[in-house]
Amino acid sequence: MLRTFKVDKIHAGIVPESTLFKTLRYLDKEQIETPFLLIDKDKVREKASLIGRHIKKSRVFYAVKANPDIEILRYLNKLNMNFEIASEGELEILSSIGVKPSRIISSNPVKSLKFLRIAASYGVHSVSFDSAEEVDKLAEFIPHCNVYVRLSVPNEGSEWPLSKKFGVELDEAAHLLSYARDKGLNPVGVTFHVGSQCTNIYNWNIALDKAKTLWDLATKKGIRLKLLNIGGGYPIRYTKNVIGIEAIEKNVNSLIFERFPRDIEVHIEPGRAVVGDAGIFVTTVIGKAKREDEDWVYLDVGVFNGLMESVGGIKYSYIVESHKQTRPKKQWTVAGPSCDSFDVIDKNVTLPEPHVGSLMLILSSGAYTVSYASEFNGFSIPRTILI
Repeated sequence: MLRTFKVDKIHAGIVPESTLFKTLRYLDKEQIETPFLLIDKDKVREKASLIGRHIKKSRVFYAVKANPDIEILRYLNKLNMNFEIASEGELEILSSIGVKPSRIISSNPVKSLKFLRIAASYGVHSVSFDSAEEVDKLAEFIPHCNVYVRLSVPNEGSEWPLSKKFGVELDEAAHLLSYARDKGLNPVGVTFHVGSQCTNIYNWNIALDKAKTLWDLATKKGIRLKLLNIGGGYPIRYTKNVIGIEAIEKNVNSLIFERFPRDIEVHIEPGRAVVGDAGIFVTTVIGKAKREDEDWVYLDVGVFNGLMESVGGIKYSYIVESHKQTRPKKQWTVAGPSCDSFDVIDKNVTLPEPHVGSLMLILSSGAYTVSYASEFNGFSIPRTILI
């Protein structure tokens, strides 16, 4: 079955033409059962090889939470990617595919007791913290482990801020490093997160300034740090161009080279940047309606079963399946399938007239989609298919 889609020039600027071509070729089938998420393996490999290339002495740890599909993790494992986890569930997946503990870290500053027991048993030995209570837990469950304290840094310019829930200020961070040492842990470094989908390059500048101040405070306390974990935050294109990975990393590398010891080890924790723009959601239009002065289109994927980030401000680009009878573009409110009025993906989206039963493609949807998904209202979690 040959399908046609209205692909505008802007779409090729959001995801690579090769990814679009592979997607459209995959959709030339007799039967398509939506919704599902297609992941372009070539794009994943390209991003995995790019991240960290311009930061000296860096190791890259894929943030499993971005998309924990086991086939994606198997693929990244074959590429010798390291992994960052937060839970026993994520560790269980990695252990099932044979990832060695030396390639796993946990940067969730507040970990469950069950996770700590399992992590200790598996041999995970490098973790973050940001409270005295966490130090006490680590001293009990993973004694003598390597720990790095999380600093609070500005998240302005990030579409998904992360600065409120975790992180401490300089004096408290310095105190916690000393406390960790006194409790028999091995304080090795500092971490921060500039916010997910960060489009403000100066966030890294401010964060590195703060990390250097903490580094010096630790030195005065007789604590020799060696690890700088810069977290994630690299942005991808959703509806517009963003600053590139190379530009971010060259800036970060220059600042690290100027301010930190030459033997420093740098950890990077990308998630969105690895799989986000490698993914395209394939969904079906299941309904349309006119409500007062708004045109509504309903899809079989929504906020609850795959597009939760839309609630936090992430906006997507869409490609609509074409038909012989074309109408002028107009603005639509895009909603999901559930009976909950919270299930609204976006408003004022300019689209060609969609037809009920037609496919719609949602670009750059590989990250933080199926990992957030639930079966609320009985709607299934979309499959992930690598192409």
